[in-house]
Amino acid sequence: MWMTWKCAVMDLPFGGAKGGIVVNPKELSDAETERLTRRFTEEIRNTIGPHKDIPAPDMGTDSQTMAWLMDAYSMQQGETCPGVVTGKPPVIGGSEGREEAPGRSVAIITREACNYYDQPLEETTVAVQGFGSVGANAARLLDEWGATIVAISDVNGAAYDRSGIPVHEIPSHDEEPEAVMEYANTHADNIISNDELFQLDVDVLIPAAVGNVLTEANADDVQATLIVEGANGPTTSMADTILTEREIPVIPDILANAGGVTVSYFEWLQDINRRSWSLERVNNELETEMIAAWNAVKDEVDQRNVTWRDATYIVALDRIGHAHEARGLWP
Repeated sequence: MWMTWKCAVMDLPFGGAKGGIVVNPKELSDAETERLTRRFTEEIRNTIGPHKDIPAPDMGTDSQTMAWLMDAYSMQQGETCPGVVTGKPPVIGGSEGREEAPGRSVAIITREACNYYDQPLEETTVAVQGFGSVGANAARLLDEWGATIVAISDVNGAAYDRSGIPVHEIPSHDEEPEAVMEYANTHADNIISNDELFQLDVDVLIPAAVGNVLTEANADDVQATLIVEGANGPTTSMADTILTEREIPVIPDILANAGGVTVSYFEWLQDINRRSWSLERVNNELETEMIAAWNAVKDEVDQRNVTWRDATYIVALDRIGHAHEARGLWP
């Protein structure tokens, strides 16, 4: 459901589905992960295809997983089918900029939201919960644009430094799982918990780790003036209600982190046309698509006086409704 709405917000000709295997990938060897991925691909082979259902990376997977999936499907089809999956390494048809895309889109939307609320980035403090691919890339880009990243965290804890954290010097959780706490123990002014990170007096809070971290239990403690969702579903419905009552705007995940599925679409276009794009073109196209989606949602906020989440749903469901109406019903 969320993926369908996310694609509609971005005006992409994709739908939505989720599927996976209940397993802890950290407990598997590379060989076990490869065998598991190939068998899973065989089980869903009749469901997926370059013009049917196109998987992409999610939790517990990476570009190597997608490469195995593409190869397993292609071997059974008897031809190389790069368009069957996105998030692959560029050497076998993946797109430049795909891994960084969700974090890049979070940064773009944060920038636009700060501008909407007359908050100059150069005067903006940001706390990022989760320093994986999404959080790290968002933090680094916002830092380049002038914002001050005062807190970052991983599953082990958080580093807090009011004067700013050099996020470009710290490996992401994907690159070095202990890097955030190593920095915290040697350089940060304060070591705090993830729960304490949510209570920091900052301009922007970006929950970019896992779902359901802002809840009824901690929503009243949030001190940020703006929340931009980097993870999928980080805010529960009760927390959303509390934050709305407290007049803390929340930019929803299906807009903010939609860079991932958008560059997946770009990758698919490159694959079916057998022509790759430069990183510069990918980033320019992503910027264009994100600004278009932001403006569509912003217009609904201004015209209807609704929350950012409701406005995003309005844009998505309106487009889906019009598409169904145009297609009609099979008699």
